[in-house]
Amino acid sequence: MNDSTNDTNNEADGNSTSVPLHERRRPVWHWQRLARSRPRLAVIMAVAGAVLGALLGGAGVAWRAEAGPFADDRACWGAFGQDDVAALFGGKRDITTSEVPITADRLGTEGPSGECRLTSPRGRRITVEAHQLDTGFGGAGDRWADEFLSARLTPLGGGLLGMASDTRAWLAVPDGCVGRPSRLDVTSGPTVIDMETGWTVYDDEVDTEARDALARAVVKLVNHYMADQGCAGTIADPVRRMAGPPLFQDEKKDAMCGVKGLRLPAAFEREGRGGAVVTRGDGPVRTCDRGVLFGHPELRLMTIEDPRLAVLYDRLSRDGAKDRVSAGEQDGYGFVRDDMGLFQAECQTGQVTFLVRAENGDHPGDIRTLLPRYVAAEADRIGCGPLRVTRPADG
Repeated sequence: MNDSTNDTNNEADGNSTSVPLHERRRPVWHWQRLARSRPRLAVIMAVAGAVLGALLGGAGVAWRAEAGPFADDRACWGAFGQDDVAALFGGKRDITTSEVPITADRLGTEGPSGECRLTSPRGRRITVEAHQLDTGFGGAGDRWADEFLSARLTPLGGGLLGMASDTRAWLAVPDGCVGRPSRLDVTSGPTVIDMETGWTVYDDEVDTEARDALARAVVKLVNHYMADQGCAGTIADPVRRMAGPPLFQDEKKDAMCGVKGLRLPAAFEREGRGGAVVTRGDGPVRTCDRGVLFGHPELRLMTIEDPRLAVLYDRLSRDGAKDRVSAGEQDGYGFVRDDMGLFQAECQTGQVTFLVRAENGDHPGDIRTLLPRYVAAEADRIGCGPLRVTRPADG
């Protein structure tokens, strides 16, 4: 008996006269036979879609967690090997990683951005971010400046635009590479890669071993990014040239924050929650934080000497308040208000930012008194003086 006869007999019980010949040769489970009605087809397609979605979803989770068949021995865009990650977690190697690739907008006007997270099963996590600093207000709504320009961080030294502590580290990509969206756009913020381990800590001592590990790691990240962008040169290990960590210090009455001739207002002396912490070492920023609670200083005095970073406050210095300040015929502009005084000077080396900021606006008179004295003293220290800041009402 030939094959066509067998096919016909096998279909006899299912009313073969209504089944086309090409259908009879398909297995009973074939999707086209099962789906001869639209409702049945819809169910099948829904089930198939759910199964496919689950498979793809599982693959996506595996990729984000760097687990399963997508596992790799590199982390954070390929910058870190297993030994690099272990150095950040006290030698532990059971660290998971997830990341968002570093990308830029199509026009290239907003700079690159990306994120990487390293997580320990014991609860510790390190977040790495690549981004261009916002010139709207101190980096990103001043949160970035609060954390990464804290007095607890030490400059990396060697002319690098970067700092590190045992909980934070950051480094700007050199302008000669791809540090800004356009080499001609000097008004934009620098592109930085930063690392943070959680809450800002204000213990009396900085863990130098943890600080050095973060400093080396952030340099490795920037070097890898530069190589990926085709930039020549590498940044050397900064640890040997870094100054020691800052120390809490008792202040003299006539040398607030270590600035000679600057007296601490009586109100801040009475309400102070502790001594002052002052940035140690030469670098782009000198910050003095007093009375820190939950990562926010009661009073901050800060001088930003590097024009690449001072640009973060340029827009604010022009638009921050109606009570403007000036320095006579010298170039500069700024303002004073109840909670902050800011002056942006044009020095020989470029823009310099002088900032006096209180956690609240309870002592507006003291802010107005401190700003001109602080600017005068710091300008003399860095060779940008003399600067004599006055308000219109002061004549």
